[in-house]
Amino acid sequence: MSSPVPRVGLLACSVFEREIALLASGAAHLPAVKFFEVGLHDRPDKLREILQAAVDEIDARDDVDAIALAYGLCGCGTAGLRPQRHPLVIPRTHDCIAIFMGSKERFAEQQRGCPSCYYYTPGWNRERRVPGPERLALLRTELSRQFDEDNVDFLLENEREQWALHDTAVYLDLGTDDAEDEAAYARRCADWLGWRFERIRGDPSLLRDLLWGRWDPERFQIIEPGSQLANSADANVMRSEPANEKADAP
Repeated sequence: MSSPVPRVGLLACSVFEREIALLASGAAHLPAVKFFEVGLHDRPDKLREILQAAVDEIDARDDVDAIALAYGLCGCGTAGLRPQRHPLVIPRTHDCIAIFMGSKERFAEQQRGCPSCYYYTPGWNRERRVPGPERLALLRTELSRQFDEDNVDFLLENEREQWALHDTAVYLDLGTDDAEDEAAYARRCADWLGWRFERIRGDPSLLRDLLWGRWDPERFQIIEPGSQLANSADANVMRSEPANEKADAP
């Protein structure tokens, strides 16, 4: 007989919004779901601060059994998070691309085969945080508020030099209803950049199991109340440590 699905308070990066809507369809065990802006990845300390406040808020509830994070380690932005009443669960990954691929092992294998690949998903596309003409135009607008034209041109050239380290745009398809449009967008970006384009099927199992409470310790780190999440410099990616110790900082 299968175990009952735990009641989960979900804290998720908005990059997963469409995929979570698909995988959590019909779920009655998610009494609290909150998404956070993708841009917080640029400020790990701010990401940690905002997520800790959200963890504390859900911790005060009596209608959840655990708190799930749809995040990876994310530049150590999640390191240091600590629950007080409910277990905290997070996939053992460095970032969201491994979650889209279903495991850190599949992502590592993909990287070995294509170290110059850049990954596109619906969430990253919507935020215009992937290489392409719209991203360049958005950066120019943002930088122009802070710098003169010469400095803006210099910074944009640096950005394009970073893009030049890649040569393939890979669209990760998890079967969302916008997959065709977003794959077409990724292809247009690839054409503009002069890159190759690939479309590969992602693996929803890791994200689905996070949502539905199937938390084996090989794929998920569970932080019990009184402990905190910390970076681990090995294949485990992360670990639990007593909350009175300092989590590994970025």
